Amino acid sequence: MLNRTDTVSGMSGRAQLMWDEAVTGYDFGPDHPMDPVRLKLTRSLVSAFGLDREVDVVSAKPAGESTLRLVHRQDYVAAVKAASADPKGAAGEYGLGTVDDPAFAGMHEVSALIAGQSVGAAEAVWRGDALHAVNFAGGLHHAMPGGASGFCIYNDASIAIARLLELGAERVAYVDVDVHHGDGVQAAFWEDPRVLTVSLHEHPRTLFPQTGWPEETGAEGAEGSAVNVALPAGTGDAGWLRAFHAVVPEVIADFRPQVLVTQHGADTHFEDPLAHLAVSLDAQRAVQVALHDLAHEYADGRWVALGGGGYAVVDVVPRSWTHLVAIAAGREIAPDSVIPEEWRQEVFARTRQLAPARMTDGRWPVGWASWDAGYDPADRVDQAVLAARRAVFPLRGMLA
Repeated sequence: MLNRTDTVSGMSGRAQLMWDEAVTGYDFGPDHPMDPVRLKLTRSLVSAFGLDREVDVVSAKPAGESTLRLVHRQDYVAAVKAASADPKGAAGEYGLGTVDDPAFAGMHEVSALIAGQSVGAAEAVWRGDALHAVNFAGGLHHAMPGGASGFCIYNDASIAIARLLELGAERVAYVDVDVHHGDGVQAAFWEDPRVLTVSLHEHPRTLFPQTGWPEETGAEGAEGSAVNVALPAGTGDAGWLRAFHAVVPEVIADFRPQVLVTQHGADTHFEDPLAHLAVSLDAQRAVQVALHDLAHEYADGRWVALGGGGYAVVDVVPRSWTHLVAIAAGREIAPDSVIPEEWRQEVFARTRQLAPARMTDGRWPVGWASWDAGYDPADRVDQAVLAARRAVFPLRGMLA
């Protein structure tokens, strides 16, 4: 492992890993792509690399109704509770009992628990109990104030941000690198200039939820507070990293957040079965490092990191999120590190699949071309970057 020690005056240099075994009860059934084995295997891989010694493993209480209602409507919370008690009676008008979001017994309780972990992470970072906090069970960014959507019941990311505002934060930046647009978080803060939402995702022409166009820039009074980089299907490492670095650092530098909240859906990966980008584990790790560094440069190190999508549940998700935990802990795992044999045996025992052997896809270090060196207006990735910059930068008084 490579050592990186993080300390900021007045804060603990320790990172928190939010974990309660009960979050694995977020289970839509055996045929659903969001298999909770991805959480179990991530937690096991974190332990296999000895990261439990480098972080404080903490379990927060479930989010109560008043906390859930920072984002969600009372009638929706009541509908989730009812569906949780009687799944067969789920209210379809709230997006419950659908193919994407089947109702299951205990759905409210486990969804509130996941939200509670993200709220706990936000509170710990804001109060200085931890410099960084990770909840890889979170990042359920599609849930809307009045409905479930896209495998998401309660929007833990939005609730955590709302809690930060309640505690006194005046500027919170949210950066979402899931392959799907972070629509629920954008919607929650569409009218609130205190929250900057940035989403880097596959273009809405080709992927759910068909939102996240560059022209979506925030409501009147919050113009320029929503940033959307909509990338063409097939975008790989070099294009993804080029787009990230051409937009994200500049808007973060302009906004100067007090806290950085990030969502790390692993479904940008070329093996993911539900989307069409072609990003490697190594590029995902590079963005995790970049976001960590942006938190230190502009937010005094305050960083709340969440999971999200990711449906290659053996080959990709556990490795990606273990890198995330290691980076937050200040003990980065070298990409060529061999994966402990005991974890590989656990993978086979749980899934009957062969586990990967190393913490890399063999593409490290990942190369990309800086935007400052010039751009090609005929290149589809550069077109996506230009569209985002031209839509948002002038609204923020920045040069596009």
